[in-house]
Amino acid sequence: MDLFDQISADIKTAMLAKDKVRLETLRGIKKEFLEAKTAKDSNGELTDDTALKILIKMAKQRKESERIFTEQNRPDLAVCEHDEALIIEEYLPKQMTDEELTAALKNIIASVGAGSPKDMGKVMGVASKQLAGKADGRAISSKVKELLG
Repeated sequence: MDLFDQISADIKTAMLAKDKVRLETLRGIKKEFLEAKTAKDSNGELTDDTALKILIKMAKQRKESERIFTEQNRPDLAVCEHDEALIIEEYLPKQMTDEELTAALKNIIASVGAGSPKDMGKVMGVASKQLAGKADGRAISSKVKELLG
């Protein structure tokens, strides 16, 4: 079952469970998926890769909103954003630990033959594709800098 079908099925489950937060979050995800399917440059299909990118973007937006609401002393809104981010993250692949990320990046660095900070672009190009959805882009970037520095 692809992500679009999974979200649709989970919407029905959330309706039956009367889980309002989950239902609204899943409806938001489905809306984004439908917009991606019907975009001008789309062929009417939604690949799991595209769906994954949408979910990553949505989770990142929720975390950023949570941070802003916390800074503005609005814990009621921050909690809502946090809850939505947790629901979205359920559909993302398991995030890599720091040790797993380091090991994966060492392999990538060895495979592209990088040896200095000048080669960061080469490493980031490969790492971004291989580790998409498994690790945050900032975490990848900072770890690459650390390993090449």
